[in-house]
Amino acid sequence: MYEYFEGTIQAITPAYIVIDVNGIGFRLLVANPYDFEAGKQMRIYVQLIIRDNDQALYGFESSADKRTFNQLLTVTGIGPKSALAILANVSSGGLATAIAQDDVKFLTKFPGIGKKTAAQIILDLKGKISADAKPSPATVTPTASGVAPALADALAALVALGYTQRAVDGITDALKAFDATTTDAYLREGLRLLSGRA
Repeated sequence: MYEYFEGTIQAITPAYIVIDVNGIGFRLLVANPYDFEAGKQMRIYVQLIIRDNDQALYGFESSADKRTFNQLLTVTGIGPKSALAILANVSSGGLATAIAQDDVKFLTKFPGIGKKTAAQIILDLKGKISADAKPSPATVTPTASGVAPALADALAALVALGYTQRAVDGITDALKAFDATTTDAYLREGLRLLSGRA
C-alpha cells in the first residue's frame, strides 16, 4: 500500500519514530530508532502490517532492509517483531552472509530465534537475501541523544520480545548506568531487571 514516506523526523523513542508528512504524523516501528535524527528530512521505506485488529507501520532506512524484513516474514515462526529484532542487530548484508554460510550459531543469537527457526531461515532464504544494505557499525559510539547504539538496539529488542514500552522505559536509566558495550550485555541485564520487577 505504501512504498515510502518523505518528511521530517519529529520524535524518537526507544521503539519507534514519528515522521511528519505534510502535517500528518506517522508512527513507524523501526529497528534502531537512535540511528535517526530529530528534525532531519528523510525518505523512509515503509511496510504496513495488518494482523487481526492491529495495524502497524514498520520503517526502514533502505529498500534492501524493507525487502529483507518481508522475506523474513515468509519464514515459519518469524513475525514482524522477530524480523525487526533481527534487523536491529545485523544488516541485510550480514544476514545474507550468515545464511550463505549456514551459520546457525550466529542466527540463534537473535532474540526469540532457536536452532529450529534458524535452520528454517537458512532453508527458506538461502540465496534470496540481498547484501546491498549498509553494513552494521563495528564500534559502539554514543549517539547525539547520549544513548549508545548497542543500548538502543537492546531497548528495541526488549519491546520486540513483548515487554511494554512503559516497562522498558522504566529500566532505561539503570541500563544507561550499566557498564556494557554490546547489545547482548545490555539485553541480558535488561531481562534480569525486568524479571526482577515481575
